[in-house]
Amino acid sequence: MNCDEYREMISADPAFDGGAAHLSACSECQAFRSDMQSLNLKIAKAMQINVPEPVLPELPAVATANVVPIATRKTFPKRAWFAMAATMLLAVLVGVLMFDGGAQYDSLAEEVVAHLDHEPAALRVSTTPVSSARLARAVPADVASLDHSAGLITYARSCEINGKTVPHLVIQGEHGPVTILLMPDEALAEAVPLDGENIHGVIVPVGAGSIAIIGAREERLERIENNVLNSVNWST
Repeated sequence: MNCDEYREMISADPAFDGGAAHLSACSECQAFRSDMQSLNLKIAKAMQINVPEPVLPELPAVATANVVPIATRKTFPKRAWFAMAATMLLAVLVGVLMFDGGAQYDSLAEEVVAHLDHEPAALRVSTTPVSSARLARAVPADVASLDHSAGLITYARSCEINGKTVPHLVIQGEHGPVTILLMPDEALAEAVPLDGENIHGVIVPVGAGSIAIIGAREERLERIENNVLNSVNWST
């Protein structure tokens, strides 16, 4: 098992206990495992909600003299119960389909910024580059060609933006990790700035597509932008 394979397994399941031989010899993966388990604990604590015990109000006594008896209800035939159950099941399925479509965003820029929160494990300071095999899987030849002049690439995966699978890369900047999203099908007329509480970046039009570059607020992105643009060529 190599670093990419181990990190993929621990990212999917922080409780993963395989790969002991590799883990014992790799300090980078030990630190990665510790970060993932710490993040998992924080998420678990955030989801713990204290629910107070229910307290029923005291109800006044009912004057039985004023109670009107209710006529005996007719028993529903089995066919009616089956119909009701089928209707309820259909309603549940419709609800699942409606809410399973994913979040809706008003713009490409909004979706790109929101996506950073979905993969916190990617934004990790590291000096270990991804393997050439991992980079080739994340950036298929039919999408783009990419050389290593973009910088130290420490993360390479595929993600979904605007319903399309795109390469998600992370390179190491002067002030921390910098996210790169290669979007060959997202054409833009002009560059779109990206600003958040702790990040800033830009989506740059490149041919028929675009590239998003996002880093810490202190990061100077001009040099990184030039390196990335010079290292990427669309295949389509």
